[in-house]
Amino acid sequence: MTKDGSVQGFERVSAADFVPGELRSVSFGSSARICLGNAAGVMFAVADRCPHSDFPMSKGTIVDDKFIECGWHGAQFDCRNGDVVQGPADDPIRTYEVRVADGAIWVRNKP
Repeated sequence: MTKDGSVQGFERVSAADFVPGELRSVSFGSSARICLGNAAGVMFAVADRCPHSDFPMSKGTIVDDKFIECGWHGAQFDCRNGDVVQGPADDPIRTYEVRVADGAIWVRNKP
């Protein structure tokens, strides 16, 4: 953490007041929306649009504490790396690096 309270290279996107199983849509950067989630106490961030149907992932559910499921057609993705684990999606979902510090959630693009 830097002197001004920020986490170097990360953008603050939310307070860290998530309960397990919760999904939330937040702004990231100048125009992107990402979906933050709490999978059994582990925070993750993915694009807030399903690559199959363009439905908001924040309207989906967390399955087995490690997958995020699109609420429209049931496509599932691994919360850690975005890999498709159940169709109908063919393409992975974009993931972001997440840090929790000083009561906030911080996100950045993966290197």
